[in-house]
Formats: sequence, structure tokens, C-alpha cells
Amino acid sequence: MDLVNFVMDSSAKYSRFSEWIEDISDKRVKDWPLMSSPWPTLCIAFMYGTMVRVGPKLMENQKPFELKWILVLYNLFVSLLNLYICGELYFLQRALGYNWECQPVNYSSDALEMRVAAALWWYYFSKFVEMADTVFFILRKKDSQLTFLHVYHHSTMFMLWWIGIKYVAGGSAVFGAMFNSLVHVLMYLYYCLTALGPRFRKFAWWKQYLTVVQLCQFMAAMMMGIRALIVGCDFPQWMQYSLVLYMMSFLVLFSNFYRQTYLRARHHSQTKIMNSPGHANGVKKSESFQKKDV
Repeated sequence: MDLVNFVMDSSAKYSRFSEWIEDISDKRVKDWPLMSSPWPTLCIAFMYGTMVRVGPKLMENQKPFELKWILVLYNLFVSLLNLYICGELYFLQRALGYNWECQPVNYSSDALEMRVAAALWWYYFSKFVEMADTVFFILRKKDSQLTFLHVYHHSTMFMLWWIGIKYVAGGSAVFGAMFNSLVHVLMYLYYCLTALGPRFRKFAWWKQYLTVVQLCQFMAAMMMGIRALIVGCDFPQWMQYSLVLYMMSFLVLFSNFYRQTYLRARHHSQTKIMNSPGHANGVKKSESFQKKDV
């Protein structure tokens, strides 16, 4: 009997909670694709995680796929999609006179505000499209690219931006999406150039600077979130706290990536040169000449 009461009580609490989270959601996006319920997004994220674990094992005895032109077209498409999103959000926030320090969400059916919500939905959808990065790594047997940072970034962005579109499809959410889209324009253009082959890789010399731009983006988003909390911006505080914590996690992970990929690799390369026989001989010869001069 106690078990029955517990189940019925839990069911009632869940029902009230579901009604509450639906009541505070943005009614404008309720009937948009993937927006009526969190379950499709959660299922996609679950399948993504399963693919990361199972995919490399399925490819163990297979030859890696080349996919050159598929990669070129895919990266060009994603770059152009992000260019559209960035341009649309930039134009709209200028037209609506958005305040960069604090911009509440306008939940009205104003035509421009609806375009803002639509552009942010495309931004959310782009995170689904970008999961194909992982598929291509698996098919090409680039398992070393399936780092924690890579998987964390692709899975969490898709899920968290479902929450963003469901509850805050506008206002201060615009700025983070706009800048991230701009960064992804550059990032996928870089991937497109490298996919074209060695002849074009000389034009993709700016990979290191791209990581620096990403770090600056995360820092700026975190500072904007902290400032909004300090001044008491009329934007859901739970979303601002989530943004600040999420940006902190990216700063830690991307800083570690930068240190491992560039700083430590550069130090290792310099140490290797210093310890090479040719370099040692050169030092000895230089010392002998100095002794003769003295």
C-alpha cells in the first residue's frame, strides 16, 4: 500500500513539475521541430554517445574511408550555415537596438523577434548537424580525435541549446550564438581547406589563432554573464548561472588543449633540437672558437 501511495505521489509531483516547466517555456516555439518535448533531443544525444563508444569497435577490422569531397562539401555547408546565422542575428540585434549589457527576452509575436527566435533555432539545429564531425572521425579511423573535449562539446551544446530555444529564444542569448557562429564560420572554413589536400593546407596556417579566438569568445561570454548577474539583468538567472559555469568548463578544457597542442609541442620540439647531435657539435665548435679568440 505504501509503495502504491509513493508511486501515485511521485507521479503527481512529476505531473505538476512538467506543467510548471511547460508553463514557463516560450510558447512561440512549442510546435517547432524538436521543440515540443525534450525526449527527441535526449535520444539523439544518447545515440551520439553510443556511436562514440561502439563506432570505433565496428571500424576495427575495416579500412578507413577517404571521404575527401564529402568532407569538403560538408565543411563548406556548415561554414555557410553559420555565416547565415551570424549575419541574421547581427542584423536583427542592430535593428531591434539590443543592449549588450542586458537584454530581456521579448516573447511577443513581433516579426523581427520571431526572426530572432528562428535564427536561434537554426543555431540549435546546426549543433545537430555538427555531430557529423564525430561520424567522419570514426569512418576515417581518426580515433585520436575523439577526445573528451570533442565529445563533451558536441553532446552538451546540442542539449543545452534545446533548453535555450525552449525558454530564452532571444534577448541576451543572441550574443553568444552570434559570436559562436562567427567562430564556426572560420573553423569549418579551416576544415574545408585542410580537406582539399596538401596544396591548400598552406592557406590554413591560422589554426593556433583560431583556438585563441575561441578562448576569447568563452572569456567574453563568461564576463557578460557575470556582469548580467551583478547588475540584476531581467533575464532568467538560472540561465545566466548555467552560462557562466559552462563557459568556465570550456575555458579549462580549451586552455588545456592549447597547452598540450601548441605550448608543450613547441617545448618538446625545441628540446629535441637542443639535444640533437648536430646542435651539440655546433655548440662545441662555437665554444672552441670562443676559447681561441680569448
